[in-house]
Amino acid sequence: MGKVAFVFPGQASQYPGMGKELADKYPAAKAVFDEADKALGFSISKICFEGTEEELKLTANTQPAILTCSVAVYRVLAERGLTPDFVAGHSLGEYSALVAAGSLKFADAVQLVRKRGTYMQDAVPAGVGAMAAIMGLSHAVVADACKRAAEGEICSAANLNSPDQTVISGHAGAVKRAVEIASQLGAKRAVILAVSAPFHSALMTPMQERFEKDLRQVEFSNLQVPLVTNVDADTIETGAEAREALIRQVSMPVRWEESIRLLIDEGVNTFVEVGPGRVLTGLLRQIERSVATLNVEDEKSLAATVEKIAGARSDAA
Repeated sequence: MGKVAFVFPGQASQYPGMGKELADKYPAAKAVFDEADKALGFSISKICFEGTEEELKLTANTQPAILTCSVAVYRVLAERGLTPDFVAGHSLGEYSALVAAGSLKFADAVQLVRKRGTYMQDAVPAGVGAMAAIMGLSHAVVADACKRAAEGEICSAANLNSPDQTVISGHAGAVKRAVEIASQLGAKRAVILAVSAPFHSALMTPMQERFEKDLRQVEFSNLQVPLVTNVDADTIETGAEAREALIRQVSMPVRWEESIRLLIDEGVNTFVEVGPGRVLTGLLRQIERSVATLNVEDEKSLAATVEKIAGARSDAA
């Protein structure tokens, strides 16, 4: 068996009831939700287990909710003896990955992402910024569409997700123009996303400066497992590198496709999406269909993943 990477989802993977099944059955998962509630001073577990879609969509709730659910799943996997050779996370997911790698204490991480979500929500007045997903065009063609659409405003790639998918971000007018240009250039689909701010764009720079102060006050340990960062699509192993990557990540694009290709070059042939949803599993299939993709978010997916990895390891032995 080749190497295993655990990948952690970001925003848009949330759904009502996430994490409840594992928290009800596994004390290790419940302990994570309890720790999050205590660290935040309110019940994020109640929002995960019983909250509405509207409550979960609020960025200040979404970010700690997904992080908590992902770390709870990771702790159950670790308890079962399943550990990764590498970790990576998509945007917000990089915080979950750093907790799994032993760089960030969970209580610090959940407080950080609550602030991150709040600052992002407040960063740009409603209606000023926007994001859009463009499918079926290369990253280079999308970059050209953004350049043509800018007209003095900000419009740039935010997530380089797969050969088939680029998410763009910036001023609402420029993003709308880029969607129209992309459609004319033959995009399979180009749609404005329902998000509260233009993430991973230069419009987030004031928020980045504010958030950097919080990141500098938190301790980052050296990583026990190498992590591939969003901003550089390269491996890091020190706490100092982890902090700097998170600071730059706020206004820089997520280089997800490159990150996955690097992991494959490093010998990874099994990817486990750890946390709610299957967004990253879908992107993995667009990037490289020859690798094994698994996910863990509930009891059924946990059992299937444990069985497959344990079986593959015993075959390899």
